[in-house]
This record gives sequence, C-alpha cells and structure tokens, in this order.
Amino acid sequence: MIIDDTQRGAGFLLTESARLLRKLIDRRLQPLGLTRAQWSILAILCTQEGLSQSQISVRLEIEKSTVGRLIDQVEKSGWIERRPIAGDRRVWGVHLTERARQLLAQVETVIIRSRTEMLQGLSEEQQGQLCGLLQDIKSNLAVALELDRSEAQQGHGSEDADA
Repeated sequence: MIIDDTQRGAGFLLTESARLLRKLIDRRLQPLGLTRAQWSILAILCTQEGLSQSQISVRLEIEKSTVGRLIDQVEKSGWIERRPIAGDRRVWGVHLTERARQLLAQVETVIIRSRTEMLQGLSEEQQGQLCGLLQDIKSNLAVALELDRSEAQQGHGSEDADA
C-alpha cells in the first residue's frame, strides 16, 4: 500500500498542516459570523475593489457559479455590495461596505495570530526557506496539472480523429 501510517511524507504533512490551519481559522472566524470562504472574497476586495464576479473567480481559482453563491452570501451579510460598472450593463463590480471595513481589523488579528502560531519556533530565515520551498512545490504542481490537462485534451482530440 502506498499510503499508510508509517509513510507520512511531504504530501501528507502539507495536507494535514493545511487542514489544521483551515480548522483553526474557521473556528476563530466563526464568532465574527464569517467563514474562511467568505473571508477570501473580502481579502481580494481589500486589495482591489470593484472586481467582477469573473475576476474574483479567476483570482480564487474556483468556478464562477461557486463564487456567485459566495458573493450572494457575503452580500446578504452586508459586507459587500454590487455596483454597475460604467460602460457595461451586464457586469457588476463588487465593493466592500463600511461594515466590512470595520470587520477587517478583527479578521486581520485572527489571521496574524494564526500565522504566528503556525510558524512559532521557526527563525526568519527558516520561514523564508519554507515559503520558497512551498512556492516551488506549488509551481511544480501547477505545471503537472497543466500537463495533465493538455494530455487529456490531446487524448480527446485523437479520439475525435479516429471516429
């Protein structure tokens, strides 16, 4: 068997660490009435307001329909509002409300506290090395995913040619 309790390699450790971090942040955001997924919308809008649903979808790397549901939830909570984008009646820009701006300081405290606890005991140099290694791993996985996507598309194309 490839995966068992004695073979907890890098992939397992990354997955488990990410799971625990998500769980910790979810638990800490819950009293604020916010989920991690909802926070992801607010975090993107902190750096650039007025993005469309499609632009947010691309940044979060999730389907437009999923982002649409998230935006609906966050809007119902009063943290964002949709406004028309000048020159395009079909597209709406998403903007933070004043209520969200007040919430952001509390959320930032949760995120910084969680990040500090996660990296406790690591020197600045080790933290930099870890980030570099994780970025390399992320890049490797993105390339592998793109190769798989390309191979799958080529496979479908050759089947069509055979038909």
